[in-house]
Amino acid sequence: MKASDAIAKVLSANNVTVGFELIGGMIAHLVDSINVLGETKLISLHHEQAAAFAAGGIARATSNKSLGLALGTSGPGATNLVTGIADCWLDNYPCIFITGQVNTHELKGDRNIRQQGFQELDIVSIVKSITKYAVQIKSEKEIIPELQKAIDLAITGRPGPVLIDIPMDLQRAEVEEEMLDFLKAKGSSATTSPISEQVSLQVTRVFDELSEAEKPLFIIGGGAVNETSYPDWQELVSHLKIPHVASLKGSEKTIALDSYLGMIGAYGTRAANHAVQNADLIIVLGSRLDVRQTGADVNDFGRKATKIIQIDLDQEQLNNRVKGHINIHATCESFFQAHLSLSNSISEAHCAWSMELMEHFTRSFQDEYEELNVSPFNLCTSLRSQFKGKATQFVTDVGNNQMWIAHSLFLDKGQMIHHSGGLGAMGFSIPTSIGVHFATGENVVSISGDGGAQLNIQELDIIARENLPILTIILNNKSLGMVRAFQEMYFDGRNQSTFWQGYSSSFCNLGQAYQMKSVLVSTIDEFNQAIKIFIENPLPTLIEVMMVDARDCRPRLAFGNPIDKQYPLGDF
Repeated sequence: MKASDAIAKVLSANNVTVGFELIGGMIAHLVDSINVLGETKLISLHHEQAAAFAAGGIARATSNKSLGLALGTSGPGATNLVTGIADCWLDNYPCIFITGQVNTHELKGDRNIRQQGFQELDIVSIVKSITKYAVQIKSEKEIIPELQKAIDLAITGRPGPVLIDIPMDLQRAEVEEEMLDFLKAKGSSATTSPISEQVSLQVTRVFDELSEAEKPLFIIGGGAVNETSYPDWQELVSHLKIPHVASLKGSEKTIALDSYLGMIGAYGTRAANHAVQNADLIIVLGSRLDVRQTGADVNDFGRKATKIIQIDLDQEQLNNRVKGHINIHATCESFFQAHLSLSNSISEAHCAWSMELMEHFTRSFQDEYEELNVSPFNLCTSLRSQFKGKATQFVTDVGNNQMWIAHSLFLDKGQMIHHSGGLGAMGFSIPTSIGVHFATGENVVSISGDGGAQLNIQELDIIARENLPILTIILNNKSLGMVRAFQEMYFDGRNQSTFWQGYSSSFCNLGQAYQMKSVLVSTIDEFNQAIKIFIENPLPTLIEVMMVDARDCRPRLAFGNPIDKQYPLGDF
């Protein structure tokens, strides 16, 4: 059996149903074998970075139940994958990246030269620090064991990306069919490991603290929302009137139930930040509590909390920036299951605290852009209203557009938002929306600024070519708005590199050039109508929203201020 055929069978056996690539000579055997087998659908994109983002979209939209796949040829094909690999690494998504490599006799080996073969590059060394495992195959006998090892490592423990680099002559080499015998016994045999006695005692103590607290608060991180029991657990804490807030990554899959106050931190809701600063007990689930969440002064974070409890799968994240009184090294799933098992014996005990916070939310969650022609808050209100009750996947880019959405777009059941969190990569939204659609089959709404859209705009061609029900919204303020605001705040208005005196591309015309339905809007009524048309007939669609006066996020936190003192200050 040809090695590339065997690779295709291993991918299929591991439930890798979709992959993304930009063809090149050094992966031609792999692409052909995967397509001939026909059990993993390959989508050809126009850039390997886009393929890597799309692969991440598979894992994101399935809560890590499916493995993302992207392939790149040797040299520039491999290096173009790196940004997407880093994005998966920092946001904890399991993806396998397969790169082609020059023939083994063309490798430089230990020679003190830069390169032997054309497009030869040591991609393994480049990605070592941003993968759970990266290896270059040295012989055909290594291919199948190393591939399965990489896949297993990607999905166990704290998830993340892996890379396997395969010389072309080894891809076309013959391997023994018996090497695939292990696949016959392969199945969904994943089991949840029992928690240790120490962790069990710690979790019991958490419930004791929770029952005694008058003003408890859960902070939900990205390490919590991908767990199997998370939706049921959120229903429980909402029923019990326990207030809960989220990090950026935690907000992706947290729906707008009672007692949920939104995202915390620099661009969070005022009510969520107020809750953090006034809670007497804070329980942190799978969040690393970075500076955007806590503000610069970690000693002032949760200033009234007598206890902070942290639960995390990664030992090193515990007691890191914020010191916890109880630090539990365990999965959030183990905590959720323990809490759910007590559900029949727990009564509502925090109604007054919850009511106080919900009143604060009602008072402070308002349009703070009333002077603008198109308010970002109203855009989010429109999206929430029109997609209410509809299974929808939202994907943001990075910049003001991301923070507008993260702050103001609350989710209904059956909906998710996907962010590039730790890396914060512009150009993320358009290609990731492709992966998210192939993972779910659902309508996808991609939101980008005019700056981020330019980085991978070529993938609009793929959306049109594949006739995908993806709505691409480009918020055009004719500048790189977030950094422009930073320049104007700290550099006396010198806005080189972010503003070109009103120059901007016509994204509506670009969408038409890519043969997709495109419309230009400049009022909220026009926006509402364009959304309505897409919902009625979800074809590949681009909406360009002209909002040149929208250049900042409100509320936002100036560096050095506590999180409950966001700009603009006022009586909230």
